[in-house]
Amino acid sequence: MRKDFYLAVQNRRSYYGIGKEKVVSEKKIEEVVKSAVKYTPSAFNSQGARVVVLFGDNHNELWNITKETLKEIVPEEEFAATEEKIASFRNGYGTVLFFIDDDVVKQLQKEYTLYKDNFPVWAQQSNGMLQYVVWTSLELEGLGASLQHYNPLIDDRVKSKWNLPDNWRLIAQMPFGKILATPEDKRFQPVEERVKIFN
Repeated sequence: MRKDFYLAVQNRRSYYGIGKEKVVSEKKIEEVVKSAVKYTPSAFNSQGARVVVLFGDNHNELWNITKETLKEIVPEEEFAATEEKIASFRNGYGTVLFFIDDDVVKQLQKEYTLYKDNFPVWAQQSNGMLQYVVWTSLELEGLGASLQHYNPLIDDRVKSKWNLPDNWRLIAQMPFGKILATPEDKRFQPVEERVKIFN
């Protein structure tokens, strides 16, 4: 039975305790991601979001790359905590990488000069919506996920490892897997202070 949309929105959380045990098939995750990419809106229907999904050794390699990159810049006495955090992401079943195709943004800037300064912002907004759709969809499938941002530190090595185009700019990384630990209850600011209604 499918969950109610509003319930899925409420249940989506940042899960850091995730495992490699299969919850749904790789094919199902592929379907979820492709559907999200297809139907998430974008400015001028530009469809400039790009996604890579990593499973198995490819997933592990992403977090090895991240660990090695951070080891070069994080002080040695602080690296144990960093290494533990990276290991928690590697413990997952897979990772979704989110990109913006900068060639699409540049083309729009040429075609619609009046909105030139807005297109990079709109591309980020569209990518954020895509991330949210994928994240909530993974929750619907019983998977826990979190959103990470090790870009631009790992960008060059990621593009080289998976032979990705130079015009794809890494925006975020979303490790996901079987939920092993439930996060603490979330605290909320009063909605009445954040929303104004005028009738």
